[in-house]
Amino acid sequence: MSTTGTEKPQPQPQPAPGEIPVLEDGSARDRRAGRFWSVRRIPAAIVALVVLGAAGLLLYDVAAVRADHSAMQWRRSLADDLATRPLDNAWVLAGAGLAVVLGIWLLVLALTPGLRAVLPMRREHTDVRAGLDREAASLVLRDRAMEVSGVQSVRVRTGRSRVKVRALSHFRELDQVRADLTAVLDAGIDELSLSAPPALILRVGRPPRKKK
Repeated sequence: MSTTGTEKPQPQPQPAPGEIPVLEDGSARDRRAGRFWSVRRIPAAIVALVVLGAAGLLLYDVAAVRADHSAMQWRRSLADDLATRPLDNAWVLAGAGLAVVLGIWLLVLALTPGLRAVLPMRREHTDVRAGLDREAASLVLRDRAMEVSGVQSVRVRTGRSRVKVRALSHFRELDQVRADLTAVLDAGIDELSLSAPPALILRVGRPPRKKK
C-alpha cells in the first residue's frame, strides 16, 4: 500500500538589499528605470499654432494668386526685400541666428526627457512605473534627520545625482552628530527606492552665535 502526498512549495530566496533579483529562468531583472518623459504640451501647442497660422496664410495667398487675384502686400514686400537685401545684412544675420536658436531649442526639447523634478524609482514590476518628487524626497530626509539627537535645523536639497544636507547642531560633538546623520540619511535614501540612489553630501556645523 502506497500513499501519495502533496509537496509543499519551497519558498523562493529573497534578494539581499541592493541586490538585483533573479527570475526563475536564471535571468536578472533590471530594477533601474529611466527618467520620465515630459509631454511638453505648451511648446508643442505653440509650434503647432505658429505653423498652422503661417501655412494657412500662405496657402490662402497662393490660392488667391491662382484665382487671378493680386498677392498680399506683405508677401510682395518680403519677396522684394529678400531679393535686394545682401546676405551679410544685420537683419538677415539676426533672423538666421534666431532660426538656429529656435531649431536647437526644439531639438533639445525633442531629445531630452524633461520632468527634472521627478526622480524615477526602482521597477519591482515590469508593468508599473513610479516616481518621487524631489521636494517630497527632501521633506522625508529632513524629517529623518531631525530625529537625530542634537540636530537643531536641517536643510535638504535633493538632486538627480546628489543629496546636499546642511545641518546645525546645538549640542553634542559634531563628529557624533555627523556619524548619526550619515547612518540615518543613508538608510533614508535607500528606503526611497530610487532607481539611481543619489550620493550624500553632508555638512554639519554650529548655529551662529547671537550678538550681545
